[in-house]
Amino acid sequence: MQRMPATSTRASEALNLVTNLQTRFVQGLEHLAKSLHSEQRLTAVEWFRDQGVHGGGVRFETADGDLFGRGSVNVSQVHYDDLTAKKLGSANAISSIIHPCNPLAPSVHIHISWTEMKDGHGYWRMMADLNPSNENRTHTADFLAALQQVAPAQFEQAKAQGDRYFYIPTLARHRGVAHFYLENFHSADAAADAALATAFGETAIDSYLAILTDALTGEVTSTATERAAQMAYHTLYFFQVLTLDRGTTTGLLIHDQNDVGIMGSLPPYVDRALLERWVDRMESPQGQLLHALIRALPDSSPALVDSAVKAKLAAVVRHHYGAYPEAIAMQASGDSTPPTVKNHS
Repeated sequence: MQRMPATSTRASEALNLVTNLQTRFVQGLEHLAKSLHSEQRLTAVEWFRDQGVHGGGVRFETADGDLFGRGSVNVSQVHYDDLTAKKLGSANAISSIIHPCNPLAPSVHIHISWTEMKDGHGYWRMMADLNPSNENRTHTADFLAALQQVAPAQFEQAKAQGDRYFYIPTLARHRGVAHFYLENFHSADAAADAALATAFGETAIDSYLAILTDALTGEVTSTATERAAQMAYHTLYFFQVLTLDRGTTTGLLIHDQNDVGIMGSLPPYVDRALLERWVDRMESPQGQLLHALIRALPDSSPALVDSAVKAKLAAVVRHHYGAYPEAIAMQASGDSTPPTVKNHS
């Protein structure tokens, strides 16, 4: 089986851009692991959209190691060159999430994508958010300062949009402490836009690697209280991704050929009892969604979220929005909401 690439020149350039960022991140993570005398590495997993006719992708993933409980650095290109009825030409993206084992080391989410319509219109999506369970304010400041330096003209808008997107109304708090989110970004200078996407990705990756190195170098010990905070935060992360994150949900609604990859953002373990306490706080029908997600988890404490469980969770999300399509409007949004599912339909 072979992945067929998009024919668009800009799609090819975007795929090359995100692939280079993937290589930079994977090599940086593995270099850090070697420097800390860890055997943990990331393994390549390839997936195909419609047997490769419409593209697919490669993700580098790792799990249950001594440094990372879960990690995924996914690059994909999906296109519809042969389907004239579709308005979407291609979607090219890197989407990565790292969940370190040590509760003093923060998780991170980085996403950069180029979406191109067949009429030639296209736009970038750039996201980066730092997600500590036990915040180090120096790390937060460093991460935000790096993003502000690389995108000074866009920073205030992106920070405000990120703060809005990652707010969890039910819990009256945010997921993460540092947010950058540009949606539907494009200007009259396509080359400058691509250069910003490259520089933004490199800066987010390098800043996180520096933070991770600082957090994990030397005598690093954690307390029972800090480990409990990590479990609670990972549970909150799970909650936000599966009940509010529009990117995850739309990915699952578009196709079922990369469910484990799309669910790569989920942490390794969650607290079922804590999730159950949040069911009654949710508006209908989202309480039903959370209840079904809990039922898909193992009946253990903590509950392991492995590949088999991810597949079950994906089916739950797909079934819920099939039954309640209007509920997609209850998910998080930035300043604009691209019609992603409609574009792929």
